[in-house]
Amino acid sequence: MPSPTAAPAKRKISDRTTGSSTNTNSNTHDPTISPPPTKRKIQASVSKTAVANFFTPASQKPRPPPSKVTWEERAPSPEQPTSLLVATIGGGARSDLPSTGIKVAAFDLDSTLITTASGKKHADGAGDWTWWNPKVPKKLRQLHEEEGCQVIIFSNQGGLLLHPDPKKKAPAKGNTKDRVTDYKQKCTAILADLDLPVTLYAATGKDRFRKPRPGMWEEMTKDLAKHVGCASGNEDKNKIVDLSSSFFIGDAAGRPATVVNGKNVAKDFSCSDRNLAANVGVRFETPEEYFLGESPREFARGFNLEDHPFITTPETATTTPPFTKGDGQELVVFCGPPGAGKSTFFRTHLEPLGFERVNQDTLKSKDKCLKVASRHLQEGASVAVDNTNPDPATRALWVDLAKKAKVPVRCVWFTTNPAICEHNDAVRAMNKALNPDNRDALPRIAFNGFYSRFREPKKEEGFVDITQVAFTFRGTEAEYALWGKYWV
Repeated sequence: MPSPTAAPAKRKISDRTTGSSTNTNSNTHDPTISPPPTKRKIQASVSKTAVANFFTPASQKPRPPPSKVTWEERAPSPEQPTSLLVATIGGGARSDLPSTGIKVAAFDLDSTLITTASGKKHADGAGDWTWWNPKVPKKLRQLHEEEGCQVIIFSNQGGLLLHPDPKKKAPAKGNTKDRVTDYKQKCTAILADLDLPVTLYAATGKDRFRKPRPGMWEEMTKDLAKHVGCASGNEDKNKIVDLSSSFFIGDAAGRPATVVNGKNVAKDFSCSDRNLAANVGVRFETPEEYFLGESPREFARGFNLEDHPFITTPETATTTPPFTKGDGQELVVFCGPPGAGKSTFFRTHLEPLGFERVNQDTLKSKDKCLKVASRHLQEGASVAVDNTNPDPATRALWVDLAKKAKVPVRCVWFTTNPAICEHNDAVRAMNKALNPDNRDALPRIAFNGFYSRFREPKKEEGFVDITQVAFTFRGTEAEYALWGKYWV
């Protein structure tokens, strides 16, 4: 047994370069080799970045380079600014699309394919998203890989502003430019995570692109036609998509509030997704029905186009006209909300009887309307006042004018449903063929303002009679093809 003062034991170490063996003191460190175990710094085999990435939700992990996703902007017409954002990945479409009969699997985005990771109603930044359900990306890949569908995304994004008005104050929360940038970053991450040839359309304005209006679907059809080398004719475009096997999935389905599994479920904010599917003629389902297999819930529309079919039977000479002129000169006062059909009624029924029209939309002021109407009456013409005239005080101005001119005053009251009025206004604004007065779409306040002031007209106000007119579409079959879609 060695004594405590004995020399340190020696160990044999192989020379890594020559393969020879040498004897050396165990306390002596050769700088050509690794540090001795007692002095070696212990290093983690997993980096902090890798640990952080492991616990980061999939939706917030780094994505492939954004060059995989391309963006462009489109305008609803040549004379209007751009309002449609279009994002494509993988060319935007399958490489094996047939020349006709493409099966389109179309989806809304928010609350259908994705939801916020934070649980907030609106996303808090570009990374605040997660798949609506884990089944979503798997189902989309199945549609592409196994069922031969072209996956498309349609989304209304009214909170984005591509062309801010420099005269208007910027929103208190978030710069408009930042919002667009955040949205593009979020969609780029979503599409990259899905990694399928997909096109996403996002409508930022209140024009023909906004759901339920068919503008985005029409843009998609044009794009698919280009992918398959189809001619530009409408006949060819109408054959591009197989409507019978295509479908659209969205959460804006007109469902009322309810209780599901003991939890309160809020009503849908609109019926725009369901109505888009009806407009283009494809099957519709909600995300709960499509991804989770739940049973359909009841729904209701503001008004149903099925209640207003195209009337093919022409009016005959024996049909009682909705308005007949009295003997001699007279003043007729219209009463009804915007979009009730007043101007169309005038052109159809009163103009042929020789009435002169007075309208504040064209004359711009009530005083000028009174002045022009007075002149027509002095010249011996009958006059129709084509304004909303919601309350007795407004109508009294015309009753007084008729008294001064010593002519009878009559009232035509348009009892049109408010939902139809908004529909008519949108149809008129979106379709030049049905907009002879070239009117712009009215804000919601215009309709709310009328109904807040409206008082039912009474004969006691001074009217000889009051004719009630319920709305009925009157026009050609071509005009009904435009009117008979959902526009709001």
